[in-house]
Amino acid sequence: MKKQLFDNSSFLCSKIVTNTYSTSFSLAVKMLSPKIRSAIYGVYGFVRYADEIVDTFHDYPKEELLNEFEAEYYTAMERGISTNPIINAFQQVVKKYSIEDKLVRAFLKSMRMDLTKKEYLTDEEYREYIYGSADVVGLMCLRIFVNGDNQKYEQLKDTAMRLGSAFQKVNFLRDLKDDVETLNRFYFPGVDLMSLDARSKKAIIDEIELDFEVAFQGIKKLPVEAKFGVYTAFRYYRGLLLKLKRTKSEEIITSRIRISNPHKVFLLSRSFVKYKLNLI
Repeated sequence: MKKQLFDNSSFLCSKIVTNTYSTSFSLAVKMLSPKIRSAIYGVYGFVRYADEIVDTFHDYPKEELLNEFEAEYYTAMERGISTNPIINAFQQVVKKYSIEDKLVRAFLKSMRMDLTKKEYLTDEEYREYIYGSADVVGLMCLRIFVNGDNQKYEQLKDTAMRLGSAFQKVNFLRDLKDDVETLNRFYFPGVDLMSLDARSKKAIIDEIELDFEVAFQGIKKLPVEAKFGVYTAFRYYRGLLLKLKRTKSEEIITSRIRISNPHKVFLLSRSFVKYKLNLI
């Protein structure tokens, strides 16, 4: 009983991390079935903390912290417990939903790339980073959504990866100013991000729109427990992409584009209507 209290508090910590770092994602998670919310919180807490280590802990030894974070995760996988509540929650999710270790390793590899790699010169490098930083997170969530249905997982894995890619690329475009000026990172190969022009911006947006188009076909086939929540996140990021599309290239470089909270509520209401009318 007392161990269950610890586990419950671990997932509560992951929920707090989600709510603290992303109002949009936490809103989408609330639209998922209560049966799977905690597991998604567990995934988000783990990937968010790893990302924070490499992106914001500038005054601390990032590589050592990431090494310790990774080592503690694998120790927890052996022991079945961690006193770090974020890791404790995640390792339980990994075991319950049979999330493959290769997905976790690919994610950590991309996080490690952020420690030293500043520029992605080829499409191969670019795709490898996005696979590890975003696609595999989509696959982790898909494992939870299908709850052991391997046939469904195989059917939807490509579209889940495309959705992860779309989300990540939107983040790249939205965070262009911070990535270039603060982190000195250049993710889009062959694009002069210091002076993004309209043509390059259009090429990036066209690529993201194709990802969304493919991903939407998979969203329509998701189990009912997951469909509305994922569609909510889809609508939010599509809305953000539309705003980026309407924003001049020079403004994207100098400011971080956001969607207001009232507009998020509007997108949620539109999503709910379409969901109830069986339009997705």
